[in-house]
Amino acid sequence: MRQGFPIAMRGQRIGLLGGSFDPAHEGHAHITREALRRFGLDRVWWLVSPGNPLKARGPAPMATRLRQARRVMRDPKVVVSGLEAELGTRHTAQTLARLTALYPGVQFVWLMGADNLAQFDRWEGWRRILALVPVGVLARPGHRMVAGQARAARIFAHARLDAGRARLLPFARRPAWCFVQMPMSDLSSSAIRAGGGWRGR
Repeated sequence: MRQGFPIAMRGQRIGLLGGSFDPAHEGHAHITREALRRFGLDRVWWLVSPGNPLKARGPAPMATRLRQARRVMRDPKVVVSGLEAELGTRHTAQTLARLTALYPGVQFVWLMGADNLAQFDRWEGWRRILALVPVGVLARPGHRMVAGQARAARIFAHARLDAGRARLLPFARRPAWCFVQMPMSDLSSSAIRAGGGWRGR
């Protein structure tokens, strides 16, 4: 394993929460704690991305976002990393292909909010993502119905795992995804930026 990369043992269940985290906030921490519990995960890695290909405007500098993320998420079960920059990958599918090769035997689960599921079919290589790892989807304000209506959800309806079996998701045969309801936070990075509460630039 490369120096500075997170350590993971064969058989561990590790959730991956990717995003620009511009800025990271308590809503991200809340989703992480819920994912650890509901999907039976050993760890969650935050993958602070160099940039989001679906957003025209670039984020604050990586070092600034990493510092903020580490202030927000202080939990020994959570690793805040800039792995995508280290790997040189730009899209989630590329990142997952590299991670599954680098960490054989680790049970990765890609984590996303339901707001991302709504546009998941626009992601580069989104079908490959589902072929590589199971996907855990967590409810977000205003997106309660997306689990049944999103295009990706309709296409892969056959691969949906019932929420009552969410803790089995890390071991599910691919493709597999699971949507769970939970108490929600209405915090968002875009609202924090718009309100002037983030001076990361």
